[in-house]
Amino acid sequence: MKVTLENISSLAWDKMENLIPAIIQHADTGAVLMQGYMNSEALTKTIESGKATFFSRSKQRLWTKGESSNNFLEVQSVLTDCDNDSLLISCRPQGPTCHLGTQSCFPEEQCSQQNFLSYLEQVIDERSQQKPEDSYTAHLLSRGTARVAQKVGEEGVEVALAAATNQKEEFIGECADLFYHTLVLLKDQDVSLSQVMAVLQQRHK
Repeated sequence: MKVTLENISSLAWDKMENLIPAIIQHADTGAVLMQGYMNSEALTKTIESGKATFFSRSKQRLWTKGESSNNFLEVQSVLTDCDNDSLLISCRPQGPTCHLGTQSCFPEEQCSQQNFLSYLEQVIDERSQQKPEDSYTAHLLSRGTARVAQKVGEEGVEVALAAATNQKEEFIGECADLFYHTLVLLKDQDVSLSQVMAVLQQRHK
């Protein structure tokens, strides 16, 4: 169930002394970032502010993730499970989530292969903004849409040729090149991977 200001009171607050565990998940990659606890006040503030806010059991007060570091968790959606006694909150982190400086509070958490394209999309976005001198991505984007589009066309042809000539290893490598350059072109066109995935999901229906 999607949690809104109107149905917060319907959650099973009485099971854990008015606290509910909240799992924070990266909105784009699906990676588990952290787990905390919320009371109704923290959940209300989370929904109203759009920033994940928890109840600190050690300090006995509300705390917004990023209030001291500015590494906020921008909330995209709040869901509860079938028993209404736990939360799954989809967020876009504005910096490292863990106080130790890592992306996740679970150090072994790795981005799965299925979600790596979303991670790569974020890297491309960072390169486009920071423009490091040694970045191929930043250099390619600086050359304009025509050049990026040309690269996608070239890689598409190379994928087809590798498949037609039954060069399996070459085919795999060219597919990787095509996926990467397509993501760069999406960035150039200000289109997100999630928008493309939404079209695929709609077609699947």
